[in-house]
Amino acid sequence: MDTIRQDNAPVAPTSDKPNWAQSKFERANSARIAAGEKPKRRKGPWIVLAVLIVGGVAAYVIVPRLNPAPVTPAAEAESAELIMQLVPEEIETVAPRLLEDTVKVTGTLGPVRQVQLNAQINGPVLDVAVDTGDRVSAKQVVVNIDTESLRIQFDQQSSSAEATRVQLSLAERQLDRTLTLSDRGLSSAAAVEQAQSSVDGLRANLNALQGQVSAAQISLNNAIVVAPFDGVVASRSAQPGQTVSIGAPLLTVVDLSKVELQANAPVSTSGRIRSGQRVDVTFDGLSNQTFVGKVERLAPLALQGTRVIPVFVSLDNSDLLLRGGMFGTGRVVVDQKQDSLAVPVAAVREDINGSYILKLENGVVVRQTVETGGQWNDGRLVEIVTGIVAGDTIVTAPLTQLNPGDQYAIVED
Repeated sequence: MDTIRQDNAPVAPTSDKPNWAQSKFERANSARIAAGEKPKRRKGPWIVLAVLIVGGVAAYVIVPRLNPAPVTPAAEAESAELIMQLVPEEIETVAPRLLEDTVKVTGTLGPVRQVQLNAQINGPVLDVAVDTGDRVSAKQVVVNIDTESLRIQFDQQSSSAEATRVQLSLAERQLDRTLTLSDRGLSSAAAVEQAQSSVDGLRANLNALQGQVSAAQISLNNAIVVAPFDGVVASRSAQPGQTVSIGAPLLTVVDLSKVELQANAPVSTSGRIRSGQRVDVTFDGLSNQTFVGKVERLAPLALQGTRVIPVFVSLDNSDLLLRGGMFGTGRVVVDQKQDSLAVPVAAVREDINGSYILKLENGVVVRQTVETGGQWNDGRLVEIVTGIVAGDTIVTAPLTQLNPGDQYAIVED
């Protein structure tokens, strides 16, 4: 029910609560409204809210200072001064060395001595004592050819020669008697001439027969084929039972104790190559080994239709590691320079001020200006004329992130 004022105007209710459930503040507000005054508002919630906001701001500002966040290793590394780490493979201590200038040659390896053994007589092959790859010694019998027909021929010619020798002996005695009778006047000059002619004819016949006997003996000797020197059988053509004729190939023997690289060099560099110069040679399949040879001779003319000139390089092969037909690459040493200072090409840098290298001194990278000479050792080294001395430690690797003024530390791998 609405409250009725004295002037009979209606009064709005101050609360939905019954009078007994209202607080003291609510009953006071109801009385103020009934008296025509404005009701009061509560200040407590606003004060509490203000206190909470002030406390939150204080906590945000003060607590991080009392409990600072931990510093990460990355932050510490950024705050510390950067130190470059170098491994031993990236640096080098300068020392005098031998510099060499070379000319490249390439070619195929072959034996210095190589002989093809051919048949010297006609006849069937009785025996072949060796095969491809076998080692042979000088004078070792390698092939036997049947000599039956040759033996018969030799015996016949020997018999003819012996009969002629007997006849000659008789004719010589007859000549002596004729001369004696002629001295006494008991024989004519014609008889002497006839006796002398008989002797001369028999002598000539005997000489011819003796030549035939010698030839038959040579043929018999040629039926036994022997190795001409110590070596290795490179190929075999003859087979037992095969009938061969004069000139037919039987075996090929090579001497591999000394081999020769039959190489080619650019004709433009031939003027720098001389007999006796040292040659360092590597071969396909034996890339981890270097064989030392020397220039034996140089062809006077370039190969027709090419720009290369033949160069012959001899090599010792007493251990028989090398084989004919291997492809080799040689470096002919055409110039040398003793006790010179040189560094890898990658160690030399360039800027607007010229050439320089990075030298290591007391933990700091230093820019060292240098004067360079020519390139040596197949372009791997560059000579340093001035700027460094023996004992200097320099950076040889192309480390683009390393600059003068940087600190460094050398670490093991």
